[in-house]
Amino acid sequence: MDPEKHVWACALAIEKQYGSRAPLHVAERIGTLAQTGDIDGVMMWRAIAVRLTALAAHDGSDDQS
Repeated sequence: MDPEKHVWACALAIEKQYGSRAPLHVAERIGTLAQTGDIDGVMMWRAIAVRLTALAAHDGSDDQS
C-alpha cells in the first residue's frame, strides 16, 4: 500500500473506532508523541488529523444537499 493510501486508511479506521471523539484521540496521540520526542510519529498523526478534517468536511457537505 502506498504511503498516502496508508494515511487515509488510518484516518478512516480511527474515525470508525472513535467516531466524534476521533479528533480528541488524534490530538492526545500527537501530544504524547511530541512529549517523547517522536517527530516521525507526530508527523504521521498530523497527517491523519488533516485527513480526518477532510472527512468531516465531506460528511458535513452531504448533510446540506
